[in-house]
Amino acid sequence: MSMSFTEKEFIPLMLGGDINTYSVSRAFYEKYGVKCYVFGKYATGPSFGSRFIEYEANEKIDTDEYFVKRVNDFAAAHQDKTIILIGCGDSYVALCSKHKAELAKNIITPYIDYELMHSLQMKETFYGLCDKWGIDYPGTVIYDRSMGDDFEMDFPYPVIMKPSNGIEYWEHPFDTQKKVYTIHDRNEMISVLNDIYSAGYKDKMIIQDRIPGNDEYMRVLTSYSDHNGKVKMMCLGHVLLEEHTPHGLGNHALIITEPNTGLMESVKNLLESMHYVGYSNFDIKYDTRDGKFKFFEINTRQGRSNYYVTGSGFNVAEYITEDYFYGKELPLKYALEEHLWTVVPKGVALKYVKDRMLREKMEKLWSEGKVVNPIFMKGDNKPGRMYRMIRNYFSHYVKFKKYYTL
Repeated sequence: MSMSFTEKEFIPLMLGGDINTYSVSRAFYEKYGVKCYVFGKYATGPSFGSRFIEYEANEKIDTDEYFVKRVNDFAAAHQDKTIILIGCGDSYVALCSKHKAELAKNIITPYIDYELMHSLQMKETFYGLCDKWGIDYPGTVIYDRSMGDDFEMDFPYPVIMKPSNGIEYWEHPFDTQKKVYTIHDRNEMISVLNDIYSAGYKDKMIIQDRIPGNDEYMRVLTSYSDHNGKVKMMCLGHVLLEEHTPHGLGNHALIITEPNTGLMESVKNLLESMHYVGYSNFDIKYDTRDGKFKFFEINTRQGRSNYYVTGSGFNVAEYITEDYFYGKELPLKYALEEHLWTVVPKGVALKYVKDRMLREKMEKLWSEGKVVNPIFMKGDNKPGRMYRMIRNYFSHYVKFKKYYTL
C-alpha cells in the first residue's frame, strides 16, 4: 500500500530518532499531506522505515559542525522550498538555536535565542522564574560538587535527584546511569553522586523533596507561543502511567487531556514575561499535602508525548506552520475536551492504573474511540517497521512486570 503526498512550498525536517520525531511528522502529514524528513543518529525507532518519512541516520548529526553542514546542504538541495526545522530532543533544539545565524536563508527554526534557552535548560534558572511568578515547585537543593558530602536539606528521605544539565549528563554514560534517582539515605546519595561526577559530569545536580503519590498525580502541560511571544495554545494532560525502565523512567505511557485554566494562566504569564517563542513543555505533580501543583522543569520544545496535543484537536505542526510560514494571526485556545493518549496495550493500562475513577474514565474514552496511539497510523504499515513497533508495544507487559514497583 502506498501513501499519497501533497506538494507544498515547505518541507518539514525533524531532528532526532524517537517517538517525538514520528509524532510531529505524523501531525505534518495529517494536516498538510507532505512527506517528512528525519535526521537521526541510528537506523532505528518509529520514524525509521515509515512510508511517509525519509529517514537518514548519521551518528554525527548531533555535533555542531556536521549538523550545520548537513542541514544547509539539505536546504541547498531544495532551494525552491522553505525548510521547517524542528528539534525533537534537548540537544537538537540547542543546536538549532545556537546556530540560527549560520543556517541557510530558506530555513525556519522556531526557537528562542541560545542564551535564554541554555539558561532555561538549567533547572535552577527555571526555579528562579517560578519564585518570581508565584509558581510552586518542590523543596530543592541545588548541589554543586564543591559542596562535597557536607550539605543540609530541610526535607526528609527518600528524595529525588536528577541532573540540572541533562544534555551534558547523557554525554557521560556509566553503568548505573538513570534519568532520575530515588535516594533513600545519605550513604546512597554520596555513592550516586560519586558515580555521576566520576563519569565526567561537571554541572549541578538537583536534589528535591519527593512528592508523595504514584504516576497518577503527574501532569504535563504543553504550550505554543507565537513569533511575537504571545501564548496561543495550552494543553494540559493528566498522566495516568509512566514508563519505569531505568533509561525511560518518567516517560509518559498514558495521558488523559483535562482542563485547568487557572493553572494554564499562571504559566501563560511566565512565558509571556520573557517573550518566549515556540513550544514549551512542563512536568508537574499534584501535592496532596498542601493541594498545590508543583512544577519540576521546563523543556524548551514539544515533549516526546506531544501527540496527546494533536490527538486532542490541536495539531502541533499546524501551529508552527501557520505562524511562521503562512504568517497567520492565531487565536488563543485552551484544550478543554478529554482525550486519551497511550503507548501501552489496554491490558497494561487496566492492570497498572490504580485509581478506580481514572480507570473508568480511561475505559469510557477507549470505548468511545477517543483514544490514539501515535505509533500506529493507518497506512504506515511496512512489514519491517510494523514488526518492530508491535514487538515493542507488547514488550510493555514484560517491562512493567519487571520494573513497576509503586
